Amino acid sequence: MNTSTMIKKTFPVLGMSCASCALRVDKTLNKQQGVCKATVNFANGMATVSYDSKVTSPDVLRAAVLQAGYDLYIDKNDSIDKLENTRKEHYRSQKHRTIGAFTLAVPITVLMLLFKDETWVGVIAWLLATIVVFWLGRSFFINAWKQLKHHSANMDTLVAGSTGIAYLFSLFNLLFPQVWLSRGVTPHIYFDSAGMIIGFILLGRLLEARAKGNTATAIKRLMGLRPKTITVIRNGEEHLIPIERIQHHDIVWVKPGERIAVDGVVTEGSSYVDESMLSGEPVPVAKGKGEKVFAGTLNGRGSFRFQAEQVGTDTLLAKIIRMVQDAQGSKAPVQQLVDRVAAVFVPAIMIIALIALIAWVILDHANGISHGMLALVTVLIIACPCALGLATPTAIMVGIGKGAERGILIKDAESLEVARKVNVVVLDKTGTITEGKPEVTDMRWVTENNRLKQALVSLEKHSEHPLAEAVVRYMNDVSSVDVIDFNTITGKGAKGSVNGITYYIGNKSLLNDARIAVPDHLNSEADKWMKRAETVVWFADEKQVLAIIGISDKIKESSVKAVKMLQDKGIDVFMLTGDNESTAKEVARQSGIRHYRSGVLPGDKASFVKELQQQGKCVAMVGDGINDSAALAQSDLSIAMGNGSDIAMDVAKMTIISSDLTKISEALTLSKLTTRTICENLFWAFFYNLIAVPIAAGVLYPINGFLLNPMIGGAAMAFSSVSVVTNSLLLKWKKIGKEDPKEEKTESFNYNVMKKEFKVEGMMCQHCRMHVEKALNSMEGVKATVTLTPPVATVEFEEGKEKSLAELQKVVTEEAGDYQLDEWRE
Repeated sequence: MNTSTMIKKTFPVLGMSCASCALRVDKTLNKQQGVCKATVNFANGMATVSYDSKVTSPDVLRAAVLQAGYDLYIDKNDSIDKLENTRKEHYRSQKHRTIGAFTLAVPITVLMLLFKDETWVGVIAWLLATIVVFWLGRSFFINAWKQLKHHSANMDTLVAGSTGIAYLFSLFNLLFPQVWLSRGVTPHIYFDSAGMIIGFILLGRLLEARAKGNTATAIKRLMGLRPKTITVIRNGEEHLIPIERIQHHDIVWVKPGERIAVDGVVTEGSSYVDESMLSGEPVPVAKGKGEKVFAGTLNGRGSFRFQAEQVGTDTLLAKIIRMVQDAQGSKAPVQQLVDRVAAVFVPAIMIIALIALIAWVILDHANGISHGMLALVTVLIIACPCALGLATPTAIMVGIGKGAERGILIKDAESLEVARKVNVVVLDKTGTITEGKPEVTDMRWVTENNRLKQALVSLEKHSEHPLAEAVVRYMNDVSSVDVIDFNTITGKGAKGSVNGITYYIGNKSLLNDARIAVPDHLNSEADKWMKRAETVVWFADEKQVLAIIGISDKIKESSVKAVKMLQDKGIDVFMLTGDNESTAKEVARQSGIRHYRSGVLPGDKASFVKELQQQGKCVAMVGDGINDSAALAQSDLSIAMGNGSDIAMDVAKMTIISSDLTKISEALTLSKLTTRTICENLFWAFFYNLIAVPIAAGVLYPINGFLLNPMIGGAAMAFSSVSVVTNSLLLKWKKIGKEDPKEEKTESFNYNVMKKEFKVEGMMCQHCRMHVEKALNSMEGVKATVTLTPPVATVEFEEGKEKSLAELQKVVTEEAGDYQLDEWRE
């Protein structure tokens, strides 16, 4: 396949009801010509497909999925709102059918319990059950027929088969009771079971849909951060335009309380910007001229203008959303086992049900037919491939979503499984342990004049090394001159000619290679600086040392805490640096690191990681630069710091958006919690079927006379799916590190918080959103955040200062306008 024409897209899949459905769509897509890889996630109903655009297209893929009995949602305009409305309409329809099913099924059950011997009860039960089974439960039969046409079976096949058999068997017994009475067998009717089974299955799917919707909270929140309109300055005039019309280099005006729409650089004004939804950092960041701002972040009380640099799908927020979506749709290695089980699950259950029927007929001469039919129906209905299909993806969706909300981007599900095994973390020093903003702290000239200063600055301007930038900033008042034959010497420094004289700038090894003698008093001075964790840069010509420069890179405040957190978990921490032994030793001492290596060249980092792996270690490499990319690729778990290079972020399996090293410990904790949740879900799903199916078949009947009622089986099946999703959702409330950003903010005000969400009707643009948010925040003891998509107000109340809906509505009406608040319901 031609890699230049490869496209990766995510499509919603409609019509899936269980893990078997997801597996069938997965196989169908992977069989298509031009498809490199397709992954279908039952939990979020999405298919991620990598395909050659010259060979196939979304329309061709949709046609194949339709042929398999499902549908692929393809919107030419990429309308997220349209898809969301489709899903909401489906949810409402499902809700109405569930209510209707129970409205009719409960009276059937009551009548058959109280007047089971009356003939008229059977007739009424038949009529009501017909409506429940074949009208409200029609989707099960329609989907089962589609599967049958394609020689396949899924959960709908089991539901349709069990309720259909129960209905037809009951109808036969109602119309022709003498067939059984003449043989000494009392005929039974199970219209109540058929109706209640439909009701319970519909209820289970309704609860499952609601719970699954909650697993995607992170994506919804991230998408809700994108404003739909933006204010630009063109030809000196202010224009409010749709976000789609923003262009590179447009000047954007950001007003107080507005969300920033695209990435860019501030050109005028200043403010504080809340970047917590991107980085997980709770403290607003000061923004002034030359500072970068990012889409989705929230401006404070100031006002500023910035030039748009990344727009549309190129913004950091868009990349994060895309990365989280891809990660949530990926499969963990353990899912392969689940897929193999799901592939044979439904046919196996149907065979077991038939065996149960035959066994009852053979072993129980008196009531074999009656009990056998009951066992067949119960086995078909109680078996649940949904729980198996939801066990892994729901936990992964919640885990990756929680990470995204904490500023931890996880590239795929496999990374989560690997992270829990990590026992060694290797840290690059510059930009990872330190701030990556070196500054000149000492400079001593042996021979000083303007000509030499110009030569030094000119050489450093040609270098791309961070230390060189620090020297240029320090000597910003010195002009530069032309340099010829400039050469970078990897791991040592650089050299070049100025006015016919060759100059050297770099570490001591560079001078030794050039056979330039270093006076003892300069060696002593350099040793003192290195003991203060300064990096010493030597400047010399062909004959002698001209100057030494001491450069310090401050250790991050989070580094010491992060190292201790990792060591407390039993994880060994190594530091790699190209600095000399003295500087490396001092940085390691200050940050609490016990193991380090100095003088490491960029190419040696990958070799060191490989050396640790050969010792049986599971290694996580943390870096931020291009020179770390080889080591990141070699490691078992690669972690990039988000303030580093794009190459490091592309290679890495995890990205820490902020520069906070404590997020590494949080990521490893999140991995263990997510993996544990997956194991719990799989245990429950397997254990449920291992116990439920034999009981449904009637293995307890010879022991204590117990035969499971199909209605209870239907309720148990619904409960199994909902319990798995609920267990995954519990992961959202588990602590993986320090308090969540929202909690940290509220702590500074010293109050306990009660949080509620309200739907806001009538908002059309960011100005509307801003007015509503401002109105709510004007109330004492209230802190509110309003998003446009979805139109939701998240309101936090101080303890004892909770406001009623009427009070909130009154303030919004008076302060903002005709916007309607309502309790938020999915």
